[in-house]
Amino acid sequence: MKYFNVTMMDKGKKRRELIRAKDKMSAVKLAKQKFPQTLIVKSEETSAPAGETLGNIFQGFRKTFKTKVPIDDKISTIRQIAVMTNAGIAITDTLQDVAENTQNIQLKEIYTDIYNNINAGKSMSESMELYRNEFGHVALAMTKLGERTGKVSDSYYKLASILENIRNNTAKFKKAIRTPLITLAAMAIAFTILIMVVVPKFKDIFAKFKAELPVPTQILLMLEHAFSNYGLYLLAGLIAIIVALKYFYTNNEDFKYKIDKMMIHPYFYLINKAIFLSTMHKYNLVFSELVKAGIPVSEALNTAVGMVDNLAIKEQLLSVNANIGRGMNLAEAFEITGLYENMLLQMIRAGEAGGQLDSMLEKVTEYYDMQFQDLIDNLATYIEPIMLFFIAGLVLLMALGIFMPMWDLGKAVKGH
Repeated sequence: MKYFNVTMMDKGKKRRELIRAKDKMSAVKLAKQKFPQTLIVKSEETSAPAGETLGNIFQGFRKTFKTKVPIDDKISTIRQIAVMTNAGIAITDTLQDVAENTQNIQLKEIYTDIYNNINAGKSMSESMELYRNEFGHVALAMTKLGERTGKVSDSYYKLASILENIRNNTAKFKKAIRTPLITLAAMAIAFTILIMVVVPKFKDIFAKFKAELPVPTQILLMLEHAFSNYGLYLLAGLIAIIVALKYFYTNNEDFKYKIDKMMIHPYFYLINKAIFLSTMHKYNLVFSELVKAGIPVSEALNTAVGMVDNLAIKEQLLSVNANIGRGMNLAEAFEITGLYENMLLQMIRAGEAGGQLDSMLEKVTEYYDMQFQDLIDNLATYIEPIMLFFIAGLVLLMALGIFMPMWDLGKAVKGH
């Protein structure tokens, strides 16, 4: 939404009103509705009021650092709903019991509100719509399916399985990168300590050299000077950059799109592949499960694409539904995205032609899962050469920076 200064004539006098609208025409229309007795002269876009801007920034920070509902707690409550409704317990009694027994305060409030809304006459899917961000698109789709078929328990058993699959892959990926990240952090800390402790002991000796110091030594002295005099400022600046990046990534869609597109670029070794495979596995998993559950392909595509976090990949997948609306079949629409290998497209074509789309989509999902699992299982092997390269580089810099001037000094002494 934007802000506009709308100039109007009121009883022969000009006055301005600040109107919030999506565009200039909407601002004029709103002004006419709000002040029917005035004549609109012009509408000009302006900046938001200072208070509003600060409020938006504050809201942005709240959104950035808002605590998410743990997926384990969500799965636990969803399984509880499935078990209780399968036993024939009314959905209102089920939700009341779930709200009372869950240990998560946020979920307790959410399920209590859903329970109250259902008692007020709303459907379960309408009540959950208010918590789309907390539950996600697939939970809403499975809830609607349960309402449509009258089998909430079956839908929620399937939903729990989908969420468990996504959780397990996410946990496995985090576990795989934990060791390399800890190693990198330890290397950075050790290198910093060496520069702060070792380099100053040689600093006075280096200062007595009349000859120009070699480049590695100059780099070490420069780093030591920066860490000694501006260490806290550098640390604060690093934290500020990380917070700013997280803030803009969460609140600015254009910035998020650029970062997402950059992260799947071939230059980002391993990262691009991990993001692509995990995204495509999650997308195809949700899509195949929804199709298998009986949800129409168009609706299943919309729900599945809502699970995609990477905006660059999402942009390509959003074209699938539009192309199907123009008369293309699913395989053709997927082919245009450029995200699917020819083998997978042939499988989808065979599934469409033979009326076995759900089973073929399941095989596509298994293929992406297999590729992703292989990447995770061998991640340490892939990263090891990179880690060795960085360690060797830091050790070489430290060794050359310290010993090269010593060699020069030794040569000078021998020359005398």
